Amino acid sequence: MTDVSTAARTTRPDAAALPEFPAHVVALVRESDDGAAAAAAPATELGCVPTFPVHDPATGEVLARVVDQGPDDALHALDRAVAAADGWAATPPRVRGETLRRAFDLLVERRESFALLMSLEMGKPLAEARGEVAYGGEFLRWFSEEAVRVQGRYGPVPEGTGTMTVTHRPVGPSYLVTPWNFPLAMATRKIAPALAAGCTVVVKPAELTPLTTIAFAELLREAGVPDGVVTVLTTTDAAGVTGPLLADPRLRKLSFTGSTAVGRVLIAQAAENVLRTSMELGGNAPFVVMADADLDAAVDGAMLAKFRNGGQACTAANRLLVHERVADEFTRRLAERVEAMVVGPGTADGTTLGPLIDDRAVATCERLVADAVARGARVVTGGSAPGGPGSFFAPTVLADVPRDADLMHQEIFGPVAAVTTFRDEDDAVRLANDTPYGLVAYLFTTDLACGRRMLGRLRTGMLGVNTGLVSNAAAPFGGVGHSGLGREGGSEGIHEYLDTTYALQPDG
Repeated sequence: MTDVSTAARTTRPDAAALPEFPAHVVALVRESDDGAAAAAAPATELGCVPTFPVHDPATGEVLARVVDQGPDDALHALDRAVAAADGWAATPPRVRGETLRRAFDLLVERRESFALLMSLEMGKPLAEARGEVAYGGEFLRWFSEEAVRVQGRYGPVPEGTGTMTVTHRPVGPSYLVTPWNFPLAMATRKIAPALAAGCTVVVKPAELTPLTTIAFAELLREAGVPDGVVTVLTTTDAAGVTGPLLADPRLRKLSFTGSTAVGRVLIAQAAENVLRTSMELGGNAPFVVMADADLDAAVDGAMLAKFRNGGQACTAANRLLVHERVADEFTRRLAERVEAMVVGPGTADGTTLGPLIDDRAVATCERLVADAVARGARVVTGGSAPGGPGSFFAPTVLADVPRDADLMHQEIFGPVAAVTTFRDEDDAVRLANDTPYGLVAYLFTTDLACGRRMLGRLRTGMLGVNTGLVSNAAAPFGGVGHSGLGREGGSEGIHEYLDTTYALQPDG
């Protein structure tokens, strides 16, 4: 693994390579000649409004200062969305679709600057950031095509006494709350279907990673999205701005990606005005390796499902459940791959594992590993945080993890692979389903009959069979149980932003 402290000190791309930002929202911070931090935009352009810093998790340095908005700003953002709602809803679907397609083309054109920005503010390696740009862009392309495919029904009622007409219309102004771990893809996955359906939106990015969303909103404006259709709300007081919005009867839709604990609170608040809700919440994904599995494919899948984004994904493999006959060999091969990972800033050449988002995430990994070891787990590789600046945690493989360890029941959100064993298919199903969550599961087997059985037995919203990656813009993304409500992506995604109207016209 790289010397994290040295790499973190020596890798810092110039802010000039980043996307354009509105000066009244963001002041980029560059190093001055004497080594002191200086704002790239004059302070007068931000005025005297309160701001908050955005940090590079690889170094702890400040990348930018962003306007810190409050409840009044949130309601002003909703005012803008309401004022623009009728005009955007009346815009022909073809025009809405072509606008999203222009946004897709612009994003492809600027993929390197967006990848760099995400790598700096979130920490993921540049290669993964480029992958997120490609994935996030697909939602723009997919929903640019879905905008013209919202169809209703017309025909006789079964009794033959009249005709019925079923149509769809935009649900109305929507509030979209995005997480820090995929700052572009989670924004496009929500904004694209909303705009395709004819809804206006207020978007609140995570406090830790607002820059990508701000840059993307500027790109949408350049693509032709009218004023007020997309408004970004940046804040350190998420509850303070969200409460007034959910209490305002003009808001008609809430889409949230984040923890189940916060999701429960928002669902309760949304109930007061009976809002349409889409909730993509926590996960506790089982990664099941059957005795007959192709172990090379299983290890490849585990590296992708566990260590992509540093394990900071709701779809990350949280529990590696391996048949007892192949567990030792699987663990050995996995540890070899993990030990070859290069840890460092996401912007450094060759980095395959960047920092975690902040020091709290590092502390969580330390606590979960310590608990597992205290209960009998064995550290095969990693297991601790290296020294030096930045929020780094060594990629880790734990073997013989007992079923009562905290990390078997709590989302890890870090680069810790916890391997435990099962005896047979029934035991694997019991262990995999031993959670209130049900976002995604992974299954590795060469037995097609087993694959078909497990599809019906595993309690999950998504299943990857012999693959460690299930996300696709054309597929419905979402879970069951405590993992949430609704779906994003696919033909289902646009209907989360549409109301259905039925009309009956009797004969005669």
